Amino acid sequence: MITLCKTCGTAYDTQPDRCPICEDERQYVPATGQAWTGLDTVTATHTNKWQQLEPRLFGIKTVPAFAINQRALLLQTPHGNILWDCIANLDPATKTLITALGGISAIAISHPHYYTTMQDWAAAFDAPVYLHASDREWVMRDSPAIHFWEGDALDVFPSVTLLRLGGHFAGGTVLHWQEGGGVLLVGDILQVTPGKDAVSFMWSYPNYLPLPAREVASVMGHLEGKTFERLYGAFEGQNIRAFADEIVRRSGQKYIACLK
Repeated sequence: MITLCKTCGTAYDTQPDRCPICEDERQYVPATGQAWTGLDTVTATHTNKWQQLEPRLFGIKTVPAFAINQRALLLQTPHGNILWDCIANLDPATKTLITALGGISAIAISHPHYYTTMQDWAAAFDAPVYLHASDREWVMRDSPAIHFWEGDALDVFPSVTLLRLGGHFAGGTVLHWQEGGGVLLVGDILQVTPGKDAVSFMWSYPNYLPLPAREVASVMGHLEGKTFERLYGAFEGQNIRAFADEIVRRSGQKYIACLK
């Protein structure tokens, strides 16, 4: 039976003694200790809520909240649908809805905190999973669907490119969709602030450890020349609907200035 870490949602074939994802300083082990549950249990007690963010972009979030509580995003393109980031719960309703929308042709994930049950999503939809090779060590279950890519950019489909920004993780990735003024799907490689008029950059969000200025400068360098009007973050409501590229550039400059 597939076991899930209750804190981060990472899936294991058998229950381990510890969760390496949570023991890393970018995540945490609760004061009450490591806890586990089964994938079947989560599917039986939770459901997924859908939200249409744009005509061809959907948010999928598990309710009640589970683990880190991120959302996945389903992007429809003429060349196939892409699942961006992953959530642990893959219930029958979600399978039915995604199949009705054309299935999944590719899965891409920003960083290891959102790997969760990617292997099961890949098997359900016969889809490859694209992960940056720099984060290979954080894959806790093997799967023939996983493809490790290297370098700073990977074209998944025409108009859809994965960009390695680094920062939060060495392989920290965002998705650039080059249509309709441009869209950036960022997970929490860039963290949308509550006012939705800025983003931030962190090494560890739960432990409040910042990134050094040189790392933020590197992140900004990888985005140089990319245009994107809209930006969607890891969590529900983290949507920047206009001037997103300008907001990101201004935020990077502000962050670096605060560290001087």
